[in-house]
Amino acid sequence: MQQLIKLFSELTGKTKPTLEALPTSGSNRKYYRLQSDNISLIGVHGESVEENHAFICLARHFRDKGLNVPEVLAVSDDGMFYLQQDLGDTILFDLIKGGRLTGVFGHQEKELLHKTISALADFQVKGAQELDFSVCYPLSEFNNRSVMWDLNYFKYNFLKTTGMDFREDLLENDFEKLAYTLLEDKSDTFMYRDFQSRNVMLVNNTPYFIDFQGGRKGPIYYDVASFLWQAKANFPSELREELIKTYIGSLSKYKQVDEAEFKNRLRQFVLFRTLQVLGAYGFRGYFEKKPHFIQSIPFALNNLRELLKDGFSEYPYLEAILREMVDLQQFADTRKRELEVRVYSFAYKKGIPNDISGNGGGYVFDCRAINNPGKFERYNNVTGLDEPVIKFLEDDGEMVDFLDNIYPLVDRHVKRYMERNFTNLMISFGCTGGQHRSVYAAQHVAEHINKKFGVKVSLVHREQNLEQEFK
Repeated sequence: MQQLIKLFSELTGKTKPTLEALPTSGSNRKYYRLQSDNISLIGVHGESVEENHAFICLARHFRDKGLNVPEVLAVSDDGMFYLQQDLGDTILFDLIKGGRLTGVFGHQEKELLHKTISALADFQVKGAQELDFSVCYPLSEFNNRSVMWDLNYFKYNFLKTTGMDFREDLLENDFEKLAYTLLEDKSDTFMYRDFQSRNVMLVNNTPYFIDFQGGRKGPIYYDVASFLWQAKANFPSELREELIKTYIGSLSKYKQVDEAEFKNRLRQFVLFRTLQVLGAYGFRGYFEKKPHFIQSIPFALNNLRELLKDGFSEYPYLEAILREMVDLQQFADTRKRELEVRVYSFAYKKGIPNDISGNGGGYVFDCRAINNPGKFERYNNVTGLDEPVIKFLEDDGEMVDFLDNIYPLVDRHVKRYMERNFTNLMISFGCTGGQHRSVYAAQHVAEHINKKFGVKVSLVHREQNLEQEFK
């Protein structure tokens, strides 16, 4: 990459920088880190002059608007190479790995996500101010042609690869209806188009945006859908709702927002973006043989299955085809594997509960060392679910300390099971009669797991013949 070395030398006066190739994802651009002494820059070789020009012009405009993007420092005469600010290696996608793998996002992960989506509204509105959209490539505006490109991208690169029979004329009818709906909003905002956690870098805990060269004038909903329904992000619905509220709050600085209308419009773009993503995964995975994209297909299909739960009656043929597609046998193993935790209370004298999953059982905790309310006659006809026993155990304190030691252990186990896509975990609490201590412990642990992880928990108080399910 002599052209990049030449640019680096002309800019810095350093003649022999080290050159390190950086990993790429879906684009054909090549990235390098050039370093000499304490200077580090990113060199880019793009195969399209027009695309390079779009990025360079947009980056300079956004920086003029005070937005967090890398500074472009030097460009080759032929426009094929350029140097930009080195933002480091900290990518939002990597920082939220724990949440992505388990669906349970910690406080720091959530904080970064809220910061990012709040900044998105600023980027879309401020970034569009005084922007010459003619620099955008390949189109300056989100229009009917770009919508149909993406829908047909899905049709030819994903749907047709399934081998399904379908009526193209009927499908095109619904594509046209969807396009009309998407284009109802005329917006002067900047549509990033590939706004996702892989394109957000953190510098001193502040989000910086990269890879916006495909952006154009367009509706705000597309980017929100791209970010919150990114296939591998694995955001739970509750977190999506929180982030939508944060985004609306940020957008409200610039315009009045009707939350119900916003969510209705957003749902249309989530469908569109999901189809577009499947088309991209089909092309990059099936045709270009890039394994990362094939591995992402199950996540996108699960997003589509969730969307279809409420249906799209406005596009009847498209809905029917999509329902048939996600239920194809070839995609049977892409269905999201959900963990179910079964929690039991039992009496030791009647034996430890059997593991109905056939996996041999999990944790068994012995509650018999804890002070027993059963030795007092007044507790004979009540259980660990009743207020007198609850008060006895909590005032005594032994049970509280016992569970405080168990919660971290169980939490780590549940989280690891979720990461490994296991589907069954059994946790049992035993005491002498299976009436007081074990019942209290099992009830509290079941409620704790469901509240913290949102997984299905089946609770069985065996000796009381009571069952409860938390979803």
